[in-house]
Amino acid sequence: MNHLLEQSAYLLRNTSLHFKRYLFSKIKWNNRLIGIKGARGTGKTTLVLQWLKEQDLPPEKATYFSLDDLYFTNHNLKETAARFHQLGGQILVLDEVHKYKNWSTEVKNLHDIYKDLKIIFTGSSIIDISRQEADLSRRAIVYELPGLSYREFLSLKYEVRLPVVSLEDILHRSKELSKLWPTAFRPLEHFNEYLQIGYYPFTMEDEETVPQKINQLVRTIVEYDMAELKDFDIRNAKKVLQLMYIIAQQVPFKPNLVELAEKTSIHRNSLNNYLHYLEQAKLIAALHPAGRSTASLQKPEKLYLNNTNLLFALAEQQVEVGNLRETFFLSQTSVISKVKLPKQGDFLVNNSFTFEVGGKGKSPKQIRGIGNAWIVKDNLKLPVGNELPLWMFGLLY
Repeated sequence: MNHLLEQSAYLLRNTSLHFKRYLFSKIKWNNRLIGIKGARGTGKTTLVLQWLKEQDLPPEKATYFSLDDLYFTNHNLKETAARFHQLGGQILVLDEVHKYKNWSTEVKNLHDIYKDLKIIFTGSSIIDISRQEADLSRRAIVYELPGLSYREFLSLKYEVRLPVVSLEDILHRSKELSKLWPTAFRPLEHFNEYLQIGYYPFTMEDEETVPQKINQLVRTIVEYDMAELKDFDIRNAKKVLQLMYIIAQQVPFKPNLVELAEKTSIHRNSLNNYLHYLEQAKLIAALHPAGRSTASLQKPEKLYLNNTNLLFALAEQQVEVGNLRETFFLSQTSVISKVKLPKQGDFLVNNSFTFEVGGKGKSPKQIRGIGNAWIVKDNLKLPVGNELPLWMFGLLY
């Protein structure tokens, strides 16, 4: 175990506190069992290391274990954690829990036995806590970390500090918000850069290799993370990757299961399962019709990629601008709201607000007669009447 404690101390020494994700301040850290889910590459490890560093405790008191460490191929988590507690351990951060067999049962046992031990665990967004062998949903407070918002990207890369704004603020007080911007702030200056490379924090390291890194990310999620799903046959990973790339070339589109089955050689009865897995992995986003229940295996009405960076990395041709606008809007808005497909317009948010997303030529005719409806345009810097700037929806978290 000394190896793990030394590794934890090294990681904390090299963890920067300069920039923190929005979720950092939302987590109720005083809870004794906390879970943080998220897609690979969104910054879960950095977030928990930052909090652990702030506790300013020696590794014998507060430590970080990554459960995909080779140590756990020959050692038991429960026994290792028990030993840590005996030595005076108070805080245990467990990363990549989905890579450890029966993790939920052992975490549950540790939580129930050691009342003075705080446990924080992170795992893939594909984890369904309530479906684990030991249902932790009643014990753990679970949060989900998405990729960077436009606001966070500006803060991380350019040190432009903007406040988080609510959807209500954007809809009803958007003109007043401009008073909160820095004096020299130009909202569209870095917007296209964010759309191409700004969603994943790791892309800040080397911009030239972003497409390759995102392609590798997709492959790793399908071949490595999905392998932990009980209902997923790893032998079908190649077919799922093929499905993912077919979707990438056609989004947004209404899925035709018969056609997709023919193109991918995936049995039609399995396609909804695979689409659900890709959505849980935060690689695609499924839009369901308003007024209809969103059952997990119900065929979606429309499919998008999860974020705009995936569009640029996976598209074989030039990204279609209409697709780009809608993907950004959905990616940012769905983090804090429920989004569905309305009968008229592009998106219905929280069953109350209708949005039509487009460019400078977008006409109000498409929302005429609809209450609580707005036009969202990508070329606007500030709101004009019921027309709202697309970039402003990147301030929601």
